[in-house]
Amino acid sequence: MSIEKSFGQALRAARTANHLSQEDFSDVSSRTYLSSLERGLKSPTLEKIQSLSERMGIHPLTLMTMTYLYEAGEVDTTRMLDQVKSEIEWIRGKEISTNEIKEG
Repeated sequence: MSIEKSFGQALRAARTANHLSQEDFSDVSSRTYLSSLERGLKSPTLEKIQSLSERMGIHPLTLMTMTYLYEAGEVDTTRMLDQVKSEIEWIRGKEISTNEIKEG
C-alpha cells in the first residue's frame, strides 16, 4: 500500500473514531481536500497534519504512527513504538556525543 493511501486510511479511521464527518473539518480544510487525502490522492504538509490532528484531539504522531502501521501491514503497535523509542534514544545519544566533542 502506498504511503498516501496508508495516511488516508489512518485519517479516515481517526476521524470516524472521533465521530466526525468530513464537513466537521471545514475550519481546517475543505471537504474535497479531506476526501482527496482519505483516498490517498494527495500528500499533506506537516502543518496540515498538525491541524487535522488538533481538530480530532489527537497527537500528530498518533496519526503518523497509524499511517506507518497500515503501510507496513503491522498490527503490533508496541513493537513499532519500541523501535521508534529506541531510535530516538540512539539519535539523542549521538546528538549529545557530538555536542560534547564540539565543546571539548
